[in-house]
Amino acid sequence: VQLQASGGGLVQAGGSLKLSCAASGSIVSHNIMGWYRQAPGKRRELVARIVGENTPNYADSVKGRFTVSRDNAKNAVYLQMNSLKPDDTAVYYCYILIQGTSYWGQGTLVTVSS
Repeated sequence: VQLQASGGGLVQAGGSLKLSCAASGSIVSHNIMGWYRQAPGKRRELVARIVGENTPNYADSVKGRFTVSRDNAKNAVYLQMNSLKPDDTAVYYCYILIQGTSYWGQGTLVTVSS
């Protein structure tokens, strides 16, 4: 299984970005797809994920600002990020959990300037 993420970049505080991630390989249904992030000097943390068909979970820090979605036909997961803050600056990693095994994308850098 391979994941390819895209969509990171530099944005001013209050702006928006949309991250995309496409999975390829032996993808089975009933999986979890989502996003983690890791800021400099900090641990990797869960940002958002979709469990099953369409049950989203969010970190408290992004609730109301970020929206996670998926396209099962494309094995893709997306992260719409609005009202971005400097604290959102991090490398964002998409992942998919299939039958107890996690697969990770290469990471995409999001930088939010104040």
